[in-house]
Amino acid sequence: MHNLYKIVTNRITLWALFVINIAGTVYGYMWYGEQLERTPVYFLPFVPDSPTASLFFVLVLLGFLINKQWGLMQALAVITLFKYGIWAVIMNLLTLQVTGFLPWEGYMLMASHLGMAIQGLLYAPFYRIKRWHLAAAAIWTVHNEIIDYVFMQYPVYSQLNLYIQKIGYFTFWLSIFSILLAWYVGVRKDRLQWRFPAKG
Repeated sequence: MHNLYKIVTNRITLWALFVINIAGTVYGYMWYGEQLERTPVYFLPFVPDSPTASLFFVLVLLGFLINKQWGLMQALAVITLFKYGIWAVIMNLLTLQVTGFLPWEGYMLMASHLGMAIQGLLYAPFYRIKRWHLAAAAIWTVHNEIIDYVFMQYPVYSQLNLYIQKIGYFTFWLSIFSILLAWYVGVRKDRLQWRFPAKG
């Protein structure tokens, strides 16, 4: 555990993750390009789910690098990174099952999104999330759910629109689980907590 602590607090690690997440965020917004072009302006903040999640984490990492704790960003990051990270893995596996084929980009997306989910939890002992931070992030997450599956602004995945009601139901409960997980790792009093070194 001490070795893991040293690795994740190392500034080289932080800078590497900072750059990787910026690149992933930019790529993610580009991936949504065609969908964003036909999306009404008032829905734009809620459509590119995964890149927005990684953008939250970019801000969390920036806070660590300048010795700041932004609890709201941390709450948004840990919930959305886990939710959309796991969601993308499941959707790509479902695509493979339905179509019998998954291009190499699909496997790349599974690996990168699984990494998203893990990194959000990896830094949880350093988070300083207050209850109102979690409540605000929970409202954002559930509201995003409504935009996706009531106003039908969900990410377009090949033939999966045939199963959209089941996917929406699964995603709702994934959101609830992600919120509870964020409370467990980032808010409850007896959680694992580490102090972030001021330098190093």
